[in-house]
Amino acid sequence: MNSPLVAEKTAVNFIMLKVLAALLPAIAAYVYFFGPAILVSIALASVTALASEAAVLHLRHYPLRVYLTDGSALVTAWLLALSIPPLAPWWLIVVGTLFAILVAKHLYGGLGNNLFNPAMVGFAALMISFPSHMTHWTAPDVLAHSHWSFAQQMDFMFGGISPADSKLDAVTMATPLDTLKTQLHLERTVAEIQSSPIFSTLSGKGTEIIALLYLLGGLFLWQQRIISWHIPASFLAAMFGLAGLFYLYDPVHYASPLFHLFAGGTMLGAFFIATDYVTSPTTPLGKLIFGAGIGVCAYVIRVLGGYPDGIAFAVLFLNSAVPLIDAYTQPRVFGHAGKWFNGRKE
Repeated sequence: MNSPLVAEKTAVNFIMLKVLAALLPAIAAYVYFFGPAILVSIALASVTALASEAAVLHLRHYPLRVYLTDGSALVTAWLLALSIPPLAPWWLIVVGTLFAILVAKHLYGGLGNNLFNPAMVGFAALMISFPSHMTHWTAPDVLAHSHWSFAQQMDFMFGGISPADSKLDAVTMATPLDTLKTQLHLERTVAEIQSSPIFSTLSGKGTEIIALLYLLGGLFLWQQRIISWHIPASFLAAMFGLAGLFYLYDPVHYASPLFHLFAGGTMLGAFFIATDYVTSPTTPLGKLIFGAGIGVCAYVIRVLGGYPDGIAFAVLFLNSAVPLIDAYTQPRVFGHAGKWFNGRKE
């Protein structure tokens, strides 16, 4: 029996398996609204992640079975695939996954040593290097002007071949965040923009349901004590509060806070990305600061920056601040009675 102050160890693969399970409802909704191409993206990213991980482990003379079965590479692959447009060409998924595993993870020494979230490093590299490929998001079936069969989607992903009677624009569209940002620059009001068919009650058709299921998956992880409440709560509260202030100041040109909570990668980022054990703070106060910082930075990038969604860049920016946050939020040493210790001010 463990002592009362000693926590039981939880295997890494057990944690990662629960994270993957928590993503499944949102993936199922993704398939329902946008088609099965996302499953191919996830499978391709998973194979690439495992293969590249195995190659590096072999070069470093690490045991393959132990590290390949811990699930960390698969979590990175799934999060990256869910952040990339489903009809992205196959090589884009492979390049992004390779960058995430080889550069962001193993170049820093492997799991437990990486400073930045690998999935977001891969996403940021793709967004900066191939911006045009990262904007062709699949339209939900109810809004698509043309319907591609699964075979036609595969022809496009792996061969760049569009059906003779249909162009890519017929099955893709801008995201609600991208549409909002573009149309605001054309002097349209938020109400006029959100009257478009792609918008729904909270954010966009289909995407709001997926966001709700990310929220449900995140609550499952919290209930299972895989994550704590600090980062998601402060992340969402900061984004909601800042968006609310701007909305109250000028609702004509700023979307409601609920829109920002359920649009883009907010829920995925709050519960599955920002809560990464390795790249987030260890102290409760540090987690609150970290989450709030991501929420503020993401909103500022969305509203004032050059990208429609700033979750990835906000996460990476705050990842770099984690050592500083941890250093300044360490709790007082247990049993320490005063502010002075051995002649030094603690």
